[in-house]
Amino acid sequence: MLSFLKSSNDGGWLTRLRNGLAKTREQLGSRFAGLFGTSRPLDGKFYEELETALIAADIGVAATAHLLGELRHRARREGITDSTRLKQALQEVLHELLQPVAVPLEVESHRPFVIMLAGVNGGGKTTSIGKLARYYQSRGKSVLLAAGDTFRAAAREQLIAWGERNNVAVITQQSGDAAAVIYDAVNAAVARGIDVVLADTAGRLPTQLHLMEEIRKVKRVIDKALPGAPHEVLLVLDANTGQNALAQVRAFDKALGVTGLLLTKLDGSARGGAIAAIAYARSDASREKPIPVRFIGVGEGLDDLRPFNAGEFVAALFD
Repeated sequence: MLSFLKSSNDGGWLTRLRNGLAKTREQLGSRFAGLFGTSRPLDGKFYEELETALIAADIGVAATAHLLGELRHRARREGITDSTRLKQALQEVLHELLQPVAVPLEVESHRPFVIMLAGVNGGGKTTSIGKLARYYQSRGKSVLLAAGDTFRAAAREQLIAWGERNNVAVITQQSGDAAAVIYDAVNAAVARGIDVVLADTAGRLPTQLHLMEEIRKVKRVIDKALPGAPHEVLLVLDANTGQNALAQVRAFDKALGVTGLLLTKLDGSARGGAIAAIAYARSDASREKPIPVRFIGVGEGLDDLRPFNAGEFVAALFD
């Protein structure tokens, strides 16, 4: 077993994670079979084929170049000539790339701890809120939901349904803007002694400048309701967007100061390698501070969203 892999007490989650990454793993596995299945010289052709395999899994050109550079260096340093050993080394360098962004979200520093969710249309924000509510409840936290998506007709009803499913209160209004709804929700959480507030917002594209300004207003109003809040600005990304996720991260970070990422729909995508592209984009020569990947979602079930663990992810991607 590789040194970074640790046993987990939740075999059920590891199974769901592995199943959820099946499409990405198959994308890699079909190509890896010819690379690592038999003994091959580690020559230029081998590395070219490996490069193609990694890019096909949406790891991205820059991150792939980084990984291959690390692999070549490690192969020379450790005298690796066997393709099987190089596969282990690939897992190790991928883990080293992902580990800095695998930072769990701690919510004990404030009460209530306000989490504001943002992202593009259809990324899975409202569904993720329902799953996050379940996750924090399972850890003994009281939760309140704020129905701040006032643009989408069914968003309020969808969040209310999630609240009923989790037995969690939902603050909503028949009419009114998002900032007003979330302002009321934060005040209600303070009055009720709630541990975690999950604030939904409407989906928007980074090119919709008036909507990006609107979400900046929402963040400012949250700070007025509770100075210092929101304590986490969580950007929800659909794994199917692949490399486009990088542009979303940059745009929303510029507008809001994103503090964490939540990657959804990994079970429906062969582009799970995009996590590596995101990790590398924030740790290259620009020396930007990496934005943590807080959670990943691998299915439709309430328990199919968990904190991102780099070791578990790499193991599920390769095994």
